[in-house]
Amino acid sequence: MAHHHDHAPRSFGRAFTIGVTLNLAFVIIEAFYGWKTGSLALLADAAHNLSDVGGLLLAWAAFGAAQLQPNMRHSYGWRKGSILASFVNAVVLLVAMGYLAWEAIDRLQMPSPVAAGTVMVVAGIGVVINSVTAWLFLAGSKGDLNIRGAFLHMAADALVSLGVVVAGAAYLWQGWSWIDPVMSLVIALVVVVGTWSLFRRSLHLLFDGVPEEIDLEKVQTELLALPGVVSVHDLHVWAMSTSDNAITAHLVMADGGVGHDQLLTLATELLHDCFEIRHTVLQLEGESYAANCPTACGC
Repeated sequence: MAHHHDHAPRSFGRAFTIGVTLNLAFVIIEAFYGWKTGSLALLADAAHNLSDVGGLLLAWAAFGAAQLQPNMRHSYGWRKGSILASFVNAVVLLVAMGYLAWEAIDRLQMPSPVAAGTVMVVAGIGVVINSVTAWLFLAGSKGDLNIRGAFLHMAADALVSLGVVVAGAAYLWQGWSWIDPVMSLVIALVVVVGTWSLFRRSLHLLFDGVPEEIDLEKVQTELLALPGVVSVHDLHVWAMSTSDNAITAHLVMADGGVGHDQLLTLATELLHDCFEIRHTVLQLEGESYAANCPTACGC
């Protein structure tokens, strides 16, 4: 069996430190002025920011846990925690937006005046803070679902804060007291649409689904194309974390074909270079053994 390891996770410790510090300070400021001005959008944004601080801390903890070395009790380490953190972050975002929508509908029935100038200033600060924090995670958002969860949290917050600024400007311009809850509803819908993919993908990976970027049929085809391989069975690909995928497979070799070491080298290089699979476990079998392999049927 071949084991191939190549783990080089990028450190986002500094990004998490800056993000948590900035957002926690802003939550305190925003909640105070939201209470003082009576702005539902500002209070909702503060509550959402607080949930995001928790989400950042969760993602940070999962990112740190993923760096822990495997041991005899946890042979894969704690890398699965990053997938769990992504799922929890998605759920928190969806619940927060549901609560925001509920409060907005309630406020629509009884609109109330707000100190729009103060609201715009505070929310404007939020746009800057959340945009900067989102930018810190932008580089890792495409390749790591956990980092993507942190990025989406911050990007959603920037959007919510921007909506509060727009609502405040519209209130000053036309005196529309209903604009605050209506803007909250629009933002909630946009965030839910953007978060659904994170929720779906993280739930899929929690149940060891094949990662979306991996075409399992193509993996099988490429393995079958290797010299000396006559069939492939017991093929499984799953996510060990939000940035590392693993594969197990049985490769049936033709009698008198290439040597074991040569085939293992070709297979592991193929899986790494073409599919970015960094943890490879392959079992090489002769045709006579494969005929009686207990895992060959139906795989």
